[in-house]
Amino acid sequence: MTFYEELEPDKPGMLYEKMADHLARRIKRGDLPPDTRLPAERRLAQEYGVSLGTARHATELLRSKGLVITVPCKGTYVAGVGRSSEPSAARSTLLAFRP
Repeated sequence: MTFYEELEPDKPGMLYEKMADHLARRIKRGDLPPDTRLPAERRLAQEYGVSLGTARHATELLRSKGLVITVPCKGTYVAGVGRSSEPSAARSTLLAFRP
């Protein structure tokens, strides 16, 4: 079973935006809590029944909204937004990689 039907593919709109919205709802509901590692993009594509490009676009959109952080060589994590003034572990790791 995939999340594909929940994306309502027959309705107008870009599939990657629908996928990003679905993931954002899962984050806001707490299904994907802060500092949780997201599945790899290939795995997300399988879970949602979409192409790898669609999954990458969705992840990129979540990153641009500040909902996830990608740490080089580690993965993509749910941002620790709103929990405290201290950055999350994933955010701290990301900052350590910046030049």
